[in-house]
Amino acid sequence: MGTLAALLIATPIFGLSLEVDPSIATAPAAHGPLTAAMATLDDGGGAASDAAPTNAELMQMRGRMAPIHKWFGIATWAAMTATVFLGWIQYYNLYGFFDGRDDNPCVRGDAVFGQGQCSGTPIPHLTSAILTTALYSVTFGLSYRMPDPLNLDEGDGDYAKNLRRHKRLRWVHLAGMVAQMGLGLIIANGSRLGMDRTNDYGTLQALSTVHLGIGMVTWATLTWAGALMVF
Repeated sequence: MGTLAALLIATPIFGLSLEVDPSIATAPAAHGPLTAAMATLDDGGGAASDAAPTNAELMQMRGRMAPIHKWFGIATWAAMTATVFLGWIQYYNLYGFFDGRDDNPCVRGDAVFGQGQCSGTPIPHLTSAILTTALYSVTFGLSYRMPDPLNLDEGDGDYAKNLRRHKRLRWVHLAGMVAQMGLGLIIANGSRLGMDRTNDYGTLQALSTVHLGIGMVTWATLTWAGALMVF
């Protein structure tokens, strides 16, 4: 279904503090109110920059990230649904329903969307797969980076149970995306690997069947994971 592009999100935080000469800071009264104010500012700024985020601040960050993660997840699901649909069409055109080399839609001349789908790069499917991969990478990155200082996935409540399942399922659909990347590269570059539809039809059909099956499992897992948190 496409390649897996890794897209990461970072939010650096910079601290600013003022450095005061030690000889001045030790005797602020001798140099007037301005020196005393500078010393006080240095102490306060240093404390603020060194302090770790509180649980309340982390939960506020989670609250800001959660809706972004949700809508990226919905967009990922929609793009993956389109990719799976286009993948089914591509598979049917080339191999039918387990048809032979000389008896599939491309050979019979009744390929879906025309005979142009039988050779060259399947642009619609490839474009959809690239978009899905990009959206998935952002969604997964957000889920992994979202703070949880209160351990909301612990306990026996419905929300905690659903969150635990949601987190476990992400590793399943991640594995599916990685597998799709490998299989997609092999199938798309079959000629470069010495495989052609005339002499290696059975091998290419088997690889494409596995590719389609993993795509369906990945889509189903992503759907399940999303439904747990959306509904």
